Amino acid sequence: MGGLVASVALGFVIGLVLGSLGGGGSVLAVPALVYGVGQTAHAATATSLVVVGVTAFVGMVGHLRAGSVRLGDGLTFGLVGVGGALCGSLLSGVVSNSVLLLTFSTVILVAAWRMHEQGTEASEAGWQQQGHVGRGWRVAIIGSVVGFLTGFFGVGGGFVIVPALVLTLGYEMPVAVGTSLLVITINSVEALMFRLPAGGVDWRVAIPFATAGVLGVLLGDNLARRVPAAVLTRWFVWLLVIVACYTAARSLLGM
Repeated sequence: MGGLVASVALGFVIGLVLGSLGGGGSVLAVPALVYGVGQTAHAATATSLVVVGVTAFVGMVGHLRAGSVRLGDGLTFGLVGVGGALCGSLLSGVVSNSVLLLTFSTVILVAAWRMHEQGTEASEAGWQQQGHVGRGWRVAIIGSVVGFLTGFFGVGGGFVIVPALVLTLGYEMPVAVGTSLLVITINSVEALMFRLPAGGVDWRVAIPFATAGVLGVLLGDNLARRVPAAVLTRWFVWLLVIVACYTAARSLLGM
């Protein structure tokens, strides 16, 4: 019963973050499943794919209705990510729980940094320095990296996709967020297909977690209209830093 309550509560919080900020919340799913529900790191990264995929799909539907999803680029990103998702899924199965969580804490810090820097002039300049790389190559490289992150860590990778779409392909932010949700949905399904034969998904946890996450996404959209995005982002960045430090400390102690 305690595990069910934790699944619902944590799923709701993560969905609330996704709905209010348009991304970033999925990086909290794995630590929540490990330290809140008691799963192993490998089981958590597999179960997280269900949660991330479902919540991203629900969020994408709203953006699709609003016309802020570019299906062509989204499908291309998703298909390019197949190889990365496969490699990430295979590699995830051969590393220890402690190494997986320690590496994941680094990903959380990168996500915090990207959310803090996103939209600033320094960040934009950094991405535009890569302008000499052809558009097709940029899509292929970024799509493969995001696919790997999804397969290995069970995260959506929106903190990579959104800045890439805005700063290298010239998307406006609403379109970048909507298209990134399509990519996340596709990558989650791909990675989950590679994980299912080996098991690892605890459906008793995944279903209530994902259901609560959907409710959080819907309410988070309303929250975003009431609280300034800059305030929400600042709070969330600090939360990510705290979770990353805690995850790193616990994983180092477990080595």
